[in-house]
Amino acid sequence: MNINIRGDKIEITDAIKNYVKEKLVRLEKYFEEPSKLDAHVLVRVQNGNEIIEVTIPTNKYTLRAEEKNADLYAAIDKVIDVLERQIRKNKTRLNRHKVVEVMDFAMLDFESEEEDTKIVKRKTIDSKPMGEEEALLQMDLLGHDFYLFKNVDEDCLSVLYKRKDGQYGIINSK
Repeated sequence: MNINIRGDKIEITDAIKNYVKEKLVRLEKYFEEPSKLDAHVLVRVQNGNEIIEVTIPTNKYTLRAEEKNADLYAAIDKVIDVLERQIRKNKTRLNRHKVVEVMDFAMLDFESEEEDTKIVKRKTIDSKPMGEEEALLQMDLLGHDFYLFKNVDEDCLSVLYKRKDGQYGIINSK
């Protein structure tokens, strides 16, 4: 696996590089040709927390995880565990749909860690046309992290959401 490590507001020492590489090697056993994969690792500092982002694009899907912790090494351990869980979940999901073609990762025997992802609640909402500022106010009043509304400014359905950095984002449908 080709590993690209870069730091934002932090110097990447040899100890950090070696630790990240040592942990990412654990994931190679899940892939048939790990030498063809690239892992992009970003280490950054924000509000006293060490944040590590790992992105591994494959042919079928993209693995991505982000963890934050006061201790960088603990964050690295957590992000590797999350990525390993994603690989197992994707493998189980693809196998459940009886995909016949050979997948990107090797067919290994796992203890059944299968999670049933089912829709457990369905909600119908009446959304009145409103502007983005009013939608922001409504979302804050409800205490939600996202809000679906008919956007009169863009003449479409929009989802307003709160980002991890405390700012807001909007997704418009066409």
